[in-house]
Amino acid sequence: MKDIQRISPVVFKSTPLKTEKRDNWEVVREYSKEGNGPFLVDLSHRPRFDLQYSNLAAIKPFGMDVPQIPGNCTLEKGVLANRMNGTQVSLYDLAGDVTMPDEIGYTDVTESTVCVGLIGKQVFSICEKLTSLDFMDPQRKAPFLFQGPFSHVPCQIVTLSREGDKTGIILTCSRGYGRDMIHAILDAGEEFGLSPAGEARATNWFNTL
Repeated sequence: MKDIQRISPVVFKSTPLKTEKRDNWEVVREYSKEGNGPFLVDLSHRPRFDLQYSNLAAIKPFGMDVPQIPGNCTLEKGVLANRMNGTQVSLYDLAGDVTMPDEIGYTDVTESTVCVGLIGKQVFSICEKLTSLDFMDPQRKAPFLFQGPFSHVPCQIVTLSREGDKTGIILTCSRGYGRDMIHAILDAGEEFGLSPAGEARATNWFNTL
């Protein structure tokens, strides 16, 4: 039987320079003319899971403790855990090498959502044009989660870093908003030189965190 081709909801008008086939995804590792930043990276192929359970304190997804307070996040061994509410945690595999556990409560949401990384010093200037969420709130320590509107779309937005060149967020939303979301972000970032970048750019970023 022929393998099912997985298609990212993100489309850039840039020329791929390096690509690779991975788990039936066509992954762009690098684009030509990526520029000096800031960067927008498609991470929609990276595995993402939703975990819902009445007693989350009793569960250790991928061997890690989940954050106890909604809005808090934990990053361990390439897995990002985002506490959403009393019974729900979202899990992003930033390393790209885990599979969904067999236990109850997990849902694979990889193909039903958009996932992008926005990287660079000007990230929050771009975000200011698309949302009223306060990414510079001194009471919040990175990584932290916002659940709110971004370009009028319900999103999960995780601030991974607010430190110089390491500054960046990861944003997810329903797959159906992919085209409009990418257009809105690129339009807002045009004055700052925002350009699409390949997965290698995000991998290098994750390795600095």
